Amino acid sequence: MRISKLGRFRILFLRLVLLSLGLPLGAQDTSDAFDVKAHYEKREYQLSMRDGAKLFTSVYMPRDTTQDYPILLLRTPYGVAPYGPDTYRNELLPSLQFAKSGYIFVFQDVRGRYRSEGNFVHMTPQKGAGHGPSDVDESTDAYDTIDWLIKNLPHNNGRVGIWGISYSGFYTAAGIIGGHPALKAASPEAPQADWFIGDDTHHHGAFFLASTFNFMAQCGRRGTTSAMSCGEEFNFGTPDGYKFFLDLGPLSNADRRYFHGDVPGWTEMMKHGNYDQYWQSRNLLPHLQNIWPTVMSVGGWYDANDLYGALQVYEAIRHQSPETPDILVVGPWSHGQWLLDDGEALGPLRFGSKTSEYFRENILFPFFEHYLKGKGDPKLPGAYVFETGTNRWRSFDTWPPQDIAPRSIYLREHQALSYDPPKDASAGAFDEYVSDPARPVPFIPGLSTHMDPDYMAQDQRFAATRPDVLVYQSDVLTEDLTIAGPIIPALFVSTSGTDSDWVVKLIDAYPDDTPDNPSGPGQQIPHRDHMGGFQLLVRGDVMRGKFRNSFEKPEPFTPGKVSEVEFTMPDVLHTFLRGHRIMVQIQSSWFPLVDRNPQKFEDIYHASASDFQKATERVYRSASQASKIQINILGKEK
Repeated sequence: MRISKLGRFRILFLRLVLLSLGLPLGAQDTSDAFDVKAHYEKREYQLSMRDGAKLFTSVYMPRDTTQDYPILLLRTPYGVAPYGPDTYRNELLPSLQFAKSGYIFVFQDVRGRYRSEGNFVHMTPQKGAGHGPSDVDESTDAYDTIDWLIKNLPHNNGRVGIWGISYSGFYTAAGIIGGHPALKAASPEAPQADWFIGDDTHHHGAFFLASTFNFMAQCGRRGTTSAMSCGEEFNFGTPDGYKFFLDLGPLSNADRRYFHGDVPGWTEMMKHGNYDQYWQSRNLLPHLQNIWPTVMSVGGWYDANDLYGALQVYEAIRHQSPETPDILVVGPWSHGQWLLDDGEALGPLRFGSKTSEYFRENILFPFFEHYLKGKGDPKLPGAYVFETGTNRWRSFDTWPPQDIAPRSIYLREHQALSYDPPKDASAGAFDEYVSDPARPVPFIPGLSTHMDPDYMAQDQRFAATRPDVLVYQSDVLTEDLTIAGPIIPALFVSTSGTDSDWVVKLIDAYPDDTPDNPSGPGQQIPHRDHMGGFQLLVRGDVMRGKFRNSFEKPEPFTPGKVSEVEFTMPDVLHTFLRGHRIMVQIQSSWFPLVDRNPQKFEDIYHASASDFQKATERVYRSASQASKIQINILGKEK
């Protein structure tokens, strides 16, 4: 039975909003019914910040007053409904274990959202604590909130933890900057960190169209009052997102046809096509200095939204606050999946265990129990990550692991990949394709108006057969190969235009005789996922070519002139099993995940329909212009 016409991304987005609202998800184990109202008393407050703005705050206090409890804080832009002191949430997240163990749960509408006063600003720029009363940001709001809670809520033990996923992950990471002394532990999960380089709205300057349009259409419109909130879903009028966004034409049509000036976040973004002060001020990473709470950053290898944020928040704290206990956890999950289902599968992929349940019960809960209650010791390593391909958890002292060695895989003639660099000195050693903005390469084989949460888990054979996608493949591997850490494409390219996108996909090509998967969990119509010859997207990313040398100062390509394009893709921990092949696909569109490049050097946000043009793209593979992909090979376990 078809669940809805909204698509998988819409379902995930709704579940994340439900998570914020405290409505039932139907994902975590609720077989042991827990009556929230019977065990907790709900209170509502309007907490005054240092500039006088009042933030709506919902508090659930344990009815058992024979002991003191730590405070667990979630700050969200998605609302803390249900509102009203007599209307209770169905679940006290992050999980049932927390509710049974006993915490003071606090949920807060961030500034300018729902019932909180003040002006909402996307990815609020940091001003820093200690300034005047009007110099507020998310760090000062978190500080002032915690200060009030510690001083006014009875039966608290003086310890506070903060957590959140996605946008709430951003508020969590911001909340530890100049953190309150009572703040002892934080878990920023899939946190947004830099909206231009690698999170949610852009990757390397290329605009993530489908997800940003949907988010802004639903949760970015002006409200009837001074506060903003999420409204009704946007009506695309079709399940075919590829067609909808292609018919949309240039990005400038979005406001003229659909938003009409009522989506300020979109309007602001369209004024800033480069990595200017607007975007730089919203980069949270440089501010993660002198952090003292213990931090556990959480991400998913298949998180198309904010894997960058999880990795970079961990990395920034490790380097800028080296004395701070800093932990990284990455599982085989899409965006927020670790709290939304059992984590046993994603699309056609099977992971051999309930990875999300394992995380909630054996990592997240013990983490907060230890640092907020002094109970036990989770003995977490510096990095606890899931190795895809072999489907197992692995522990490392730090991430990336120390025992890695860089190795380059070169693009060779006859669509081959090799560790050996090309020997052909001819300048004519290249492969080419025509990139047509009127027929961009789709990012999934089916219909979707959104960024499907499992798009990275979908078979890439649909793209490999297109004439505007280059495909290179290694020989069959004779032994397992495990790679860890970032992947760095370094391509020598030319274009007949003056700008171009370069999409690189590193793929695990399965043998043709790989057994099919049985029917997936919860599927009402039996079917089998065909895995023979499956092309698994281990990592894919895009570089908008004009930013190849600088995100602040874009440069055009000279038509036909060879240029080098190098960029860093997010990390992986993956084993290519013996009998598999390594594959690389290269293309210049990825639609509508990424907006179309006109292939003409200009401000794409204000391009006209006539600016979009075909371009002949070349990727070079000679001895002097050796295009390659750098991976990091993990040493064998001793």
